[in-house]
Parts: sequence; structure tokens; C-alpha cells
Amino acid sequence: VSFCNRLSCSQLQIAFVTFAGIIYCQADDQVMQIHSVLSECPTLWRSIPCIQPELRLDIVLSCGQSFRWQEKSPGHWTGVLAGRVWTLTQTQDHIWYRTYCKDADNVPQVPMGHRKRKGPSARPVGVKMKKKNIEKSGLKSDEGDDHETERMFPEEKKEPMQCARQMKDTTPELLEGESGTADQEESMILSDYFQLHVRLSDLYPHWMHVDKHFEQVAKDFPGIRILRQDPTECLFSFICSSNNHISRIAGMVERLCQTYGERLCQLDSCTYHTFPTLQALAGNDVEKRLRELGFGYRAKFISQTAKMILEKHGPAWLDSLRETPYEEAKRALCMLPGVGAKVADCVCLMSLDKTGVIPVDTHVWQITKHNYLSHLGAGQKSLTDKVYREIGDFYRSLWGPFAGWAHSVLFSADLKKFQAYKSKQQQQGHKPKR
Repeated sequence: VSFCNRLSCSQLQIAFVTFAGIIYCQADDQVMQIHSVLSECPTLWRSIPCIQPELRLDIVLSCGQSFRWQEKSPGHWTGVLAGRVWTLTQTQDHIWYRTYCKDADNVPQVPMGHRKRKGPSARPVGVKMKKKNIEKSGLKSDEGDDHETERMFPEEKKEPMQCARQMKDTTPELLEGESGTADQEESMILSDYFQLHVRLSDLYPHWMHVDKHFEQVAKDFPGIRILRQDPTECLFSFICSSNNHISRIAGMVERLCQTYGERLCQLDSCTYHTFPTLQALAGNDVEKRLRELGFGYRAKFISQTAKMILEKHGPAWLDSLRETPYEEAKRALCMLPGVGAKVADCVCLMSLDKTGVIPVDTHVWQITKHNYLSHLGAGQKSLTDKVYREIGDFYRSLWGPFAGWAHSVLFSADLKKFQAYKSKQQQQGHKPKR
């Protein structure tokens, strides 16, 4: 929960204050938020228990699944999820998080001292969670263990509580009893997003037992898991991925959000927006505007796909595909403009709960030929439908029902940005393809 959800800027009784990532100037009623860092005021953060072998934030958030997370400070990732702006970081056994209030919530509407702060909404925003995922995870939000934060940040152990006590006399109701519902909701959002009900401690040993190459790679790449993304965001993000690389895709997605999404807040000089709705992307001028923004031929696909979904299926259709068998869901997605087998499989794996799906591109093809099936597609320069199916069937028979998750480990290990994570033996034995 962000400090904004605990302290109303209009209730500060001093002309200028900097605390927990908020700067407020009484003279002109302006509020500026900044990217938060855990060590600056750890008691204002919340956490969920999760050890690093179960989740590596630095890899999972930057390996090409989602394109909305940026490392704004070392080890601190800021992005948009479920209609909120988050900063996430990781310690040995916890994922720490905080959210930021929207711009409209920062501006005082009445003179100081004349209005009490309205409590945060308990309604989930823009996210649909699997009930069984939440129940299975068994994860609860920590209320901020003072002893743990003191051990992690001994130089900060007195200052945060002193800061809170200084504000308590003027705003006592804001520091007690309001954050429980919001804390629980946000911990549920994160647990669902990272699918923490799935235990890598059960999956990795099986994959390592049946696959010696995976065993060698996995030693350097623990904690790689599949995100459970919003289907609309996932679909249009991967339409942008055609003939593209991760950094350029991220730039396109950001421009898409800035142009057609709802503004949430500004942190430092960065403005954050929600992902656009289908209705926003189906506007008459969308294709023209996106071409001006450098989307090229993808502009037409984005516009046409949004219109087709709304006209033929309705706004809830993509979410409904989570309950549809894989082959049927893939066929339906491939009917959309700009969606081929690989994009459809990425959407199925990363947003529609199809855990055995293997998205195949030329890089996955090369990984497979180099480490498993040297004969695969011999003499062919391009990836054929037959080879695509053969690769997917091979990995599913090797790894089992969570083959798509195992595939993401090898995919991440092949990225150039992660080569420093490899042991010397691994670096000598394999050259990354990208």
C-alpha cells in the first residue's frame, strides 16, 4: 500500500514536506511523487513471502513476457498492473511492494483540516484472479515485520517509525485500521500475477531429472516462472512483437499506453498509464495515429483486431478463452489480424492458463536443433508449420503439462542480457543467439 493510501496530502500541516516518496508544496497545492526505494522507508512497504528459487524478479520481469516493467533503481522494478502503479523489489525470502496514488487523489480539494480522508476502495481494479490460485497459494500480506526490516536496513531502523509518529498526532485515523483490505487485495493481485500457487520446487526437480541439458541450465537460472497477464494487454503487446526485439516492443507498448491509456500518475519525470481498452483501440483514427508513432504495418493489425473482437465477440471474449481448450483457443486467436501461431501461443501461455504451450520462433528452433534434435528442419531456412508442431510435441512429451514453463527457462538463458548469470562452463558450452 502506498503512503498516499495512508496519508492525505491535504492534511499535512507544514508548508513543505518530503516523506515516503511524496513532495507537497502548500503554496500552490502541487504534489509530486517519486520512485520509491525500500531502504528509504521500509516500514511503509508491504511484502509477501517468496524465496528467490521460486521467483527471480530481475529475469521474469525483463525476459520478454511483459513489456511494462522498468528497473528505475537497482533491484527496484516499476510498472503498471491491475490499474495501479507498483514498485517491486526482492529480498532473500520476500517480494516487497508499494503502490502509488493516482494524480487526482494527490490534489487537495478543500482547505487543510476540514475533511477526513476517504478510505481506499476495496474493489479490485482491472484484474480477474483465479479463485483456486489464491486459495492454493496460502500467501498472506505481511504487516511489516520491524525486526526483519531492521536486520535488512539497520541504518534505517529508527527513522521510519519516528516519521510515522510525527504525523500520527494530526492524522491518527490514517495510520491505523485502513490498509487491511487494500493490503490483502494487493497481495492477492501479486500472487495471482506471479502464479505463486505453482511451486517451482516441485517442477524444477522433475524437469532436471528427465532432461540433462535443462539440469545444466537450471543451476544458473532458478526462479523462472510464467506471468498471468491480462489477455488484452498480452494480445496487443505480442502483435507489436512481430519482427521486433524486446526493447523496441517495450517502446511501442509504452507509446500505445501513453496515447490511448488512462493516466495514473507521474513519478519523477515518468508518466504512467493503464493499458488501453478495446474500445480505445477500435477508434476510427487509431491506425493513422499509430503509423505516425512508428508502428508500421502493426498499426493496421492493432486497429482491426480491436474492432473485430468488439464486433464479433464482445469485450469479455478474450477472458473467456481461459476456460476454452487450448486448440480451440489458438484457432480463434489465429483468426484475428496479425496473429499467427507464435503470437497465439504466447497469449495462450502467458495470459490464458495454457501451461503446456510452446511458442516457437527461429531462436527456439535453433535452441532445439543445438541441444536436442539436430536433424530438425534439415536443409530448411525458415520455420515450417510441421517443424513448429514437432518442436511443441517434443517438449510436451519431455517435460509434461508445464512444458511452457520449462521452455521459458531455456528461452531466458539464451538471451544476451542474461549471459553474465551463466557459469563459466555454461558460457563455454553455448553461444547465445540474441
